[in-house]
Amino acid sequence: MSGTVNKVILIGHLGDEVKVHYFEGGGAIGRFPIATNETYTNKQTGEKVTNTDWHNVVVRNKAAEICEKYLKKGDKVYVEGRLKNRQWQGEDGNMRYTTEVHVQDFTFLNTKTESGTMNTAQPGNQQASTPESAKPANTVSEPDADDDLPF
Repeated sequence: MSGTVNKVILIGHLGDEVKVHYFEGGGAIGRFPIATNETYTNKQTGEKVTNTDWHNVVVRNKAAEICEKYLKKGDKVYVEGRLKNRQWQGEDGNMRYTTEVHVQDFTFLNTKTESGTMNTAQPGNQQASTPESAKPANTVSEPDADDDLPF
């Protein structure tokens, strides 16, 4: 394979509120942490062990505004993007490094009863779509009364 791939998919819970910084030109950048968990049973003790990993997530422009408006700490979210490494010099003169997930697509996974909203956004085209109803994703809608199709 001659090409390379830089793709990250995470499903996790927000560890803090979305913090958005607005720029003079109208752009925005939002940052928030996502926690993902791994649970297993320790074979020696029989005890359940949960390991939590934290991921720094970055969203831009309209997607940042949507996340700021609809997401809150504890909400479950699906994010898809790419890893980017940054470095900068801290106030103490030492070099600092971080790895971030720069989001290209995301979906809010909480239902209306869990968070009060349920939206889907695709930052690639900077548009958000809101379902007609805020039913949980696994429910089936009733057919229309005037629908006379046999299937």
